[in-house]
Amino acid sequence: MNDPNGLVYFKGVYHLYFQYNPEANVWGNMSWGHASSPDLVHWTEHPVAIPQGEGEAIYSGSAVVDHRNSSGFGVGDDPPLVAIYTSAYAGGRQAQSLAFSTDGGMTWTKHSGNPVLDRTSTAFRDPKVFWYSAGAEAGYWVMVAAEAEARQIVFYQSDDLRRWDYLSAFGPVDSAGGLWECPDLFALPVDGDPDRKSWVLIVSRDPGRDTSGSFTQYFVGDFDGIRFTPASDASRRLDGGRDLYAAVSFDNAPNGRRILIGWMSNWNYAAYVPTSPWRGSMSLPRELSLATIQGVVTLVQHLPAELRVLDQVADRRSIGPFDLEGTRSFDGSAQYRVDVTFEPLDAHEFGLDLMVGDGQATRLRYDVRTARLGLDRTHSGETGFEGSFASIESAPIPLLDGALHLRVLVDRGSVEVFAHGGAVSLTEQVFSTDSSTGFALGSFGGTTRVRALEWTPLRSEPIVDLG
Repeated sequence: MNDPNGLVYFKGVYHLYFQYNPEANVWGNMSWGHASSPDLVHWTEHPVAIPQGEGEAIYSGSAVVDHRNSSGFGVGDDPPLVAIYTSAYAGGRQAQSLAFSTDGGMTWTKHSGNPVLDRTSTAFRDPKVFWYSAGAEAGYWVMVAAEAEARQIVFYQSDDLRRWDYLSAFGPVDSAGGLWECPDLFALPVDGDPDRKSWVLIVSRDPGRDTSGSFTQYFVGDFDGIRFTPASDASRRLDGGRDLYAAVSFDNAPNGRRILIGWMSNWNYAAYVPTSPWRGSMSLPRELSLATIQGVVTLVQHLPAELRVLDQVADRRSIGPFDLEGTRSFDGSAQYRVDVTFEPLDAHEFGLDLMVGDGQATRLRYDVRTARLGLDRTHSGETGFEGSFASIESAPIPLLDGALHLRVLVDRGSVEVFAHGGAVSLTEQVFSTDSSTGFALGSFGGTTRVRALEWTPLRSEPIVDLG
């Protein structure tokens, strides 16, 4: 599995479709797989939703609830779900097509008039569609799609999802090469003020194998219904790690929430990660907001409250404050959450060792001198399957009131780090041994005060397979 597709919430259910090869654990035979959840935690896998066709692979796209039945696909009073996806034809052409569901997203019918938008391009893909409101009753559908090789995002509008008119293009900016893919566009309140909103354009970028690989970037700006205007041409990383790509958000999420999921891998080594019989996974869901941090409007990611159901509260451990020099080790478990606040006194570096055991450790370190948070998986376990996998990635983040707060989620094959409430995140896969379950705190070159440490083991929730 790779890109999440068609994220949509309908009648109490979150639907996650995704790029899927039903025949092998390498890329190919691209179809839309399907999983659903009532709460973003307990997932059920379903049969393939939209299979590849004769001479047509089903590439990435989105899904919407057509509340007004503007497409005409609905039956009775229930609105249809409409998927907008890329048809990748055997000759190389890529165009946008429709499928619709009248049973809540469980089965899909391809539109007989496909494709509905064709630029005669070989790299036109990954449509994200949303309803743009132009008043109490007025509005129209907007498609945001990628001209991948031109590193452009193109915008179209439609009244019925079937016929599309060109609006504008954005890019290339802040990009020296590679591909732009999997865009998303949405508005969020700034600092919680509903009268002050900014638009966020997310673009996934694959520079190629001579770099650290694929990643996701974003721009903050304004969208007037025709064109996107960034506040700055300089993009920012959505995640400072190497394993968050093709990240997109749910349509129709309840209470105006903006919830995002990304593919947890990297095109440099996605085909080589040492897992079997499966290959590919998703990040945990992340709830998004905009906050002004040091004068800059920043996209913040935090874990949804629904995930708290995984907490094994009876086994939670809390300690602190205490002063730390050197390392202090703790017993852990296969999956857990750590919440910790560090205050460096005279140390030049501090942090956590995760997944410790069998001579392995994934190191999370903050360098006080450079104000950067780094995630080091060079000694994390199995790393030799691809030359660039064993790496150290870092992101800039200043201390706040002299301290750094970290929330770290450790699963059997991944580490997801959120600093200062999600102002910075780092996401990476880790392939350690089953017995590497310990963790440790460290302070180097001096003393660090640990204001508070809370360790919470997490329950494992297997996916129910109905496929």
